[in-house]
Amino acid sequence: MIVLFDMFGVIARDQSPEVMATMSTAPEFWDAYWAHRPAYDRGDVTASEYWALVGHPPLVEKDVASWNRVDYEMVALLHELHNAGRRIALLSNIPEDHARNFERTYAWLDLFELRAFSCRIGHAKPDRAAFEWCRHALGDDDILFVDDRLENVRAAELAGMRGHHFTGIDGLRALLGAAKDG
Repeated sequence: MIVLFDMFGVIARDQSPEVMATMSTAPEFWDAYWAHRPAYDRGDVTASEYWALVGHPPLVEKDVASWNRVDYEMVALLHELHNAGRRIALLSNIPEDHARNFERTYAWLDLFELRAFSCRIGHAKPDRAAFEWCRHALGDDDILFVDDRLENVRAAELAGMRGHHFTGIDGLRALLGAAKDG
């Protein structure tokens, strides 16, 4: 079984409220930020185009910093899985600027046999095509997808994968232990 991980909300923490507050406190900013984010995550628009759509001068460095916190207990689990010979992969909705920053900053990304960044595969979760792209690239149908967003877990299941709604490391450890023993 391949364990296909989401990054944000699973391995990396959700967006930093402290950094977000330095970007803007205006609701209309955040409405535009999220409304145009899927196209940015898929790589359909560049950072400059995205920030123009948001209607704000580019805040690329602050935006990257707002998503840059990591859960090192989860990183330790990735190392455990990799060292035990488990196949692990990554599917993340992430724009190119963020992907490059993570690749420069975090060597643990090399543990994944596949890094399917939405900006590079042209598909973002919960689009079925993102999951199908991963299945094809991994060459296997026995995939467990782990995400903190239930809509993404359900989409993976509809695409024929097993899903795990991540609410913490303990539940994931229990599931992976049962899968190994069973």
